[in-house]
Amino acid sequence: MPQKVISNFINIVTGKYFCFNGRAGRAEFWLWILVMFLVSAVLGFIPKIGAILGLIWTLAMLLPSLGVTARRLHDRDKSGWMILVCLIPFIGTLILLLMCLPEGERNDNRFGSPTN
Repeated sequence: MPQKVISNFINIVTGKYFCFNGRAGRAEFWLWILVMFLVSAVLGFIPKIGAILGLIWTLAMLLPSLGVTARRLHDRDKSGWMILVCLIPFIGTLILLLMCLPEGERNDNRFGSPTN
């Protein structure tokens, strides 16, 4: 399992950094979220420079995070613009995560073929 998490993360950062097209399955999306959470948690425990490193990490991972979220929404046959739901105060992020939770379309949709 750890090998899959690491390879998924490397694939997104190196191969799909600016990719907003296509589809991302649940595993790709949630493994990305897991890595983002774990790295942020570790950086949060580093005294003195943890906040600065956390900010750098967040800024560096902003585009791939938006990309994998847009592709996850595409897998559900929803527009990537639904990411803007996050702008709703207090509940926007929760709504977006709930939209990413269910299984994607099993067949081809307007965004392409399903991922494995």
